[in-house]
Amino acid sequence: MDVLEKESAEYEVLLGLSMKKTPVIVAGDLEALQNITDEEQAVVGRISHLEKQRGRVLKDIANVTNRDVEKLKLVDLIQMLEGRPEESRKLAEIHDRLKAVTTSMQRVNEQNRELLTNALEMVEFDMNLLQSVKTAPETANYNKGAYTSGSLMGVGQNGFDAKQ
Repeated sequence: MDVLEKESAEYEVLLGLSMKKTPVIVAGDLEALQNITDEEQAVVGRISHLEKQRGRVLKDIANVTNRDVEKLKLVDLIQMLEGRPEESRKLAEIHDRLKAVTTSMQRVNEQNRELLTNALEMVEFDMNLLQSVKTAPETANYNKGAYTSGSLMGVGQNGFDAKQ
């Protein structure tokens, strides 16, 4: 239960960081996004360590109860502890909290993924627009000597004008 409590707390920190990431993505603040990502990596490292620790504890419980560690789930442990209502209730609370935080993480991460996808599409659109302006066809303007004096369509002397 101690390991699960710590793991749940770390997931809540990770959820908070993911939620902080949303307005940063919208604002396009790459430096802040990098800082949050660095913090997330540290939290993920701690979660990974706790996950290994949880696996070892679960393996010990499976050995003591003569169960297959691959099939032993947290719900099974809650049922096994029905004779000890206090521990069973506490374990069920931790389970519910972990499930809620991971569901919230999935929702926030999906939202952030959509925002990043949209931001990348906008960058790609802008790049294509700038590239197409540079390769725009010339106008059919001729001078007195019948030589073309056409300029590129949509491009003035100063390049792309966002106000047009």
